[in-house]
Amino acid sequence: MTGHQIRILFSLAVISAMTLLSLQPVDAQVEKRPHVKIRGIYGGTPTQLLEQKKTLPELGVNTIFMGSGSLTQERVALLKKQGVKVFAEFNTMHVANYLKKHPDAAPVGVDGKICPAPHGWQGICPTHPGYRQYRMDDFRRVLKEFEIDGIWLDYHHSHASWERAEPDMPDTCFCDRCLKQFQRETKTKLPDVPTSELANLLRGKRKKMWVQWRCDVFTDWVREFRAIINATRPQALLGTFHCPWTDTDFNGALRNKLAIDLKAQAQYVDVFSIMPYHARFNHPKDPEWISRQTAWLGKHLGIQGQSGERLKIWPIVQLSDWGESVPVSQVEAVLDHGTRLPATGVMVFRWGSLHQQTDKVDAMIQFYRTIKP
Repeated sequence: MTGHQIRILFSLAVISAMTLLSLQPVDAQVEKRPHVKIRGIYGGTPTQLLEQKKTLPELGVNTIFMGSGSLTQERVALLKKQGVKVFAEFNTMHVANYLKKHPDAAPVGVDGKICPAPHGWQGICPTHPGYRQYRMDDFRRVLKEFEIDGIWLDYHHSHASWERAEPDMPDTCFCDRCLKQFQRETKTKLPDVPTSELANLLRGKRKKMWVQWRCDVFTDWVREFRAIINATRPQALLGTFHCPWTDTDFNGALRNKLAIDLKAQAQYVDVFSIMPYHARFNHPKDPEWISRQTAWLGKHLGIQGQSGERLKIWPIVQLSDWGESVPVSQVEAVLDHGTRLPATGVMVFRWGSLHQQTDKVDAMIQFYRTIKP
């Protein structure tokens, strides 16, 4: 065999090897990620996984998130016996039933009238003292009754429907209570004119002061939640599920509309669980959007994902279908981008509908087991 023939055969062998590698399943190329400490599921007890005669950690899952209303002593004990962490999700500003007996807690719009619920998402006036006490009391009860590892704030924003491609975010709340508290706390005198004129003033000439005050009101709730944890279950983490936008998306709506001041809340929060639901938020073919938003959050808050940092980022990513569907072929990409630094944990949304899509569940388990240190 001549040297020329040998070179041809060698080239063909290399090409064949590269072809075989390209045909390998992508998950075979996923590396271990020791920086990822949390591999979670959101949405309740995954009983379907428990029936597989393996522990959740053996399946790669080490954390379960569930609504505080779904907690029971039996469920917490069962999950703890499995060797996983249990975190509760806590609804702060979206308990709509409260309005049945307390209609004065409904947010008021720019016209001085009760603002309709956008897309059915009913918020509550953040300065209503009775509602605030009601939520703080329930927050304290959950921490006292259940041996949870942490509790996550949810719906902690103004009256709005933003979990969609085209958000609806009306300006609120312009009730007499809010207007009086604004004047008292900012030492500002507002003119004696109809509410509609005051709303125009606060969204115009006084906008900067109004926006900051609204953010401060919501941040003060977080301060009180932190104080309750410190007094009741100090080892528990305080997390927050929050809007995945940057500070410039939708004309700065994160602060201007939703009253979310991430930097201010960082004084009290331990973990930021950004919600980059790529399919729901009109990025169905762009899972990289997940890591772009997480990277922005890390830069914004100065979080790198390094060992020893107090603040952490654990995104909640979309695997179940909500609006746009998430194909099984995307599962690995979604989890890949959800576990890139500065993220040090991840959870999938949401078990209630996901468990029926066993192909996605299998792909999730394979990814979690592969990245597990």
